Amino acid sequence: MCFNTTDVLPLLKKSGADQGDPANFRPISNLSTISKVLERLALVQLRPYLLSSVNFCPFQSGYRTGHFTETAVLMVLLNDVDTAGDDRRCTVVIGLDISAAFDTISHKTLLHRLHAEFGLSSTALDWVCSYLSDRRQYVKIGQHSSGLFDCSYGVPQGSVLGPLLFAVYVSPVTLGKCY
Repeated sequence: MCFNTTDVLPLLKKSGADQGDPANFRPISNLSTISKVLERLALVQLRPYLLSSVNFCPFQSGYRTGHFTETAVLMVLLNDVDTAGDDRRCTVVIGLDISAAFDTISHKTLLHRLHAEFGLSSTALDWVCSYLSDRRQYVKIGQHSSGLFDCSYGVPQGSVLGPLLFAVYVSPVTLGKCY
């Protein structure tokens, strides 16, 4: 069994949504149990190291245990916008829909960031490289399956490591807020 081959199950985002529209489905990777166990072991080692880095923004709320995007939005709206208003400064809030962001992660950029900005090296970096490399997937609906195709971008949705790797990937965006 290859741990880098995944079947993708399209799950309806909202009950009652039009099932004829592919945009209403979220691709969830059905990873093997052994693969998830290995990811959890890696996560136990990587998470404390990456979160303690000065390059990991403490304001990063998405995809972190004990942090919620709702909390971040409330902080921005209730604290930052309110403070700017008290100081008579104009405020613009821009919201981005990053629902497909996991699919767009550049492996090369992520690996570079892990090495250059977070100091990951040697065996750990090689393992993450192996985890991301040669990923293949196919879509499975009921008894029907598509052919295999290579995944040169992204991390599997439904993976254990995906959220942490995504948070590392977007770290330069959030660091502007930290300083």
